[in-house]
Amino acid sequence: MTFDAKKDGKRLLFVIISAFGLAVNVNTFVSAGDLFPGGAMGLTILIQRLAERFLHLELSYSVINLLMNAIPVYIGFRFIGKKFTLFSCLCIVLTGLFTDLLPKTSMTDDILLISVFGGIISGAMIALCLSANTTTGGTDFIGIYLSEKKGMDSFPVVLGLNSAILIIAGYFFGWERALYSIIYQFVSTTVIHYLYRRYQQGTLFIVTEKPDEIAAEIYRITGHGATVVDVEGAHEHARHKMLYSVVSRAESNTVIARAREMDPAAFINLIDTVRVSGRFYFRPED
Repeated sequence: MTFDAKKDGKRLLFVIISAFGLAVNVNTFVSAGDLFPGGAMGLTILIQRLAERFLHLELSYSVINLLMNAIPVYIGFRFIGKKFTLFSCLCIVLTGLFTDLLPKTSMTDDILLISVFGGIISGAMIALCLSANTTTGGTDFIGIYLSEKKGMDSFPVVLGLNSAILIIAGYFFGWERALYSIIYQFVSTTVIHYLYRRYQQGTLFIVTEKPDEIAAEIYRITGHGATVVDVEGAHEHARHKMLYSVVSRAESNTVIARAREMDPAAFINLIDTVRVSGRFYFRPED
């Protein structure tokens, strides 16, 4: 496991910002609205509130959160990547410490505003962390493991865990807060989906006079190959070559920019890919 000062320094900065932002969000929006986020964070808050209500104990957020992340962290070290998991552990620890140390405040009493803006901040901080090739812990480890190593859709697993948290929370603390928590989670997930596109695919169609050069560049950038197809223009009946390739949406802009540099006359069409069946290469986490 080697470290790069520039790359890992940026990674560390993103982790600190994400951890601080998540802690502020918990102490400002989640706490003020009595909401229940998803994943390990939501389970941690649920345990805290159950202990406070029934045992009259104030448990440390950081301690419970570390315990809730024990198995996901093992999955990360064992199956995903050591450096990736190390930075994720740092994010988990810092989030817990910031949450315990920062004061609880309230910006508004409007529960709908709390749910929406809390979800926005949560999604933005998680996406920032993911963009630095690390996670905020919990179900992120499980989702990445199932997506990359098992080729499974992780959504049902994550949804099942979040549903269980909301059912328990609704039963003990009222269904209204559970329903507003669904809004919070929906907004957070939507923001993540919009900002982080590693696990979204796009299909590229590139009509070009330099198919071999651009195909080689696609492979260099993404690790994906391309299919070369003979095509004919319907208007002038000119013969061309067209490249067909499925790439990660996170890398598609880089591919398009390089293709445009190599062949300014190339015609490029990028469309969203709903589903890929078969082997699709993901760069392994470090």
